[in-house]
Parts: sequence; structure tokens; C-alpha cells
Amino acid sequence: MINDLSKQSSVLNMYMAELRDINVQKDSMRFRTNIERIGALCAYEISKKFEYVTSEVVTPLGIAQVPVLKQQPVIATILRAGLPLHHGVLSVFDKAENAFISAYRQHHKDGTFEVHVDYMACPSIEGKELILCDPMLATGTSMVLTYQALLRRGKPKHIHVLSLVSSMFGIDYVRKNLPENCSIWTCAVDEELTAQSYIVPGLGDAGDLAYGIKL
Repeated sequence: MINDLSKQSSVLNMYMAELRDINVQKDSMRFRTNIERIGALCAYEISKKFEYVTSEVVTPLGIAQVPVLKQQPVIATILRAGLPLHHGVLSVFDKAENAFISAYRQHHKDGTFEVHVDYMACPSIEGKELILCDPMLATGTSMVLTYQALLRRGKPKHIHVLSLVSSMFGIDYVRKNLPENCSIWTCAVDEELTAQSYIVPGLGDAGDLAYGIKL
């Protein structure tokens, strides 16, 4: 299932417009804050798909019946660009367990590259809702390799792939290589993917814009 949140009329699209704007991008703090805001809004939408149980809450005047989450999700993020998105999702699921994965591109002289996963800190994900965050879903390779690495910690009940901007190529790749119990959540779908695997129009390098240019 693909959930393109840009199709809804909401303030999320205003934050996305600022993320893409080359002039607003000069303010890295604003860039990170907008990603966090979007992460919180996306987490709210994802929360509608979870299971709830009724809990009794004692108020000063009586007892209220309130639906609460049956189980907390695990929020998994690909470093470093995914950190602001992770913070936004965690601000909603503030009792969630967390996982962090390092994935990087190794470029070759012929212009090709390979994606490597070399670090992972993760709790058990067996039977749990897994929210897998990465701001840009370009080729989809990093997302698929990250999920395969996470399988060392169990099989999740459901996978929620969350990105800000996705290419159609990346969406198709994830759909082909992740199980059927996977939902894709994105805030924009761009058609073009360059030979260097950059999304067009995209928004540039999310990691560099959030934390500075890496050498």
C-alpha cells in the first residue's frame, strides 16, 4: 500500500514546500525543524493503522474510557539524514523502542556504487510494528538492505516505510523486495531519478542540508 500524503490538503505540504525551497534551505535549523514537524504529522497518520485497547483513566471527577495503543512500535532510522525525521516520529510515539542503522554508498570510478550496512543498534522487532525512516527513497536499495539487516532481530508484524520524497523507481523497488505486510508512506512522489541516483526535483542532499557538508 502506498500512502502519498501530498494528496491531502494539509499544513504538511507547506512544510514540504519550505524543505524544497533553495532559499529556505540556507537555514539548516529551519530545515531540521520542518523535517521534525513532518515526521510528527506522518506518525499521526501511521498511528491510525495501529491496534488499540480501551484503558480506564482516573480523572479528578471519575473514570474515563480511553483507547490507547495496544503495542508500541519500533522506530528504525538510517543515519545521519534520518535523525530529524526520527525525532519527529519519536515525539508522537514517545514510548517507542528505537533502532539506528548506518548505511553508506561506496562509489566506483565507473560511476556505479554499492550500498553497505556496517552498524546497527536494534531491539527485538519480532511481532511488532516497525517504522523504517529515511528522508529520501531514491533507488530503494538502502531501505531494502536495512530491512534485511533488521531481520536479525526478528520478523515485524508490519513494516511502515516512511520517506519525505520518493522516486517511482524506489517505490517499485521496495514493493518488489519487501514483504506484503509493508506500507509505504511518503510526502511527495517525483518521477525522475538521475544516473547518479538523485531524485528530481527532489530537495538535494538531506544530510548535508541538515548537518553540513561532509568531506
